[in-house]
Amino acid sequence: MEEKKVIRSSQHGFTKGKSCLTNLIAFHDETTTWMDEGRAVDIVYLDFSKAFNTVFHSILIGKLKKCGLDKWTVRWIEDWLNGRSQMADLRGS
Repeated sequence: MEEKKVIRSSQHGFTKGKSCLTNLIAFHDETTTWMDEGRAVDIVYLDFSKAFNTVFHSILIGKLKKCGLDKWTVRWIEDWLNGRSQMADLRGS
């Protein structure tokens, strides 16, 4: 994958020698550079960890559509959720 340049150099997850920490450092460096240049910077954090365990995926997708997210973002999230399983833990069972 690396030799054929399938993975971009900006990819940090699941890449040898890179991690969440290197991603955070690169992100911080780039955004502070833009701010120093007087450019506008918008950052959106998405944390779906609780939603995956508490809401049916079809309901979550419906709510995201109603919130006004563009169709490509909703499709990206829907594709990411596709095939993932959910489970509940009740007193260790």
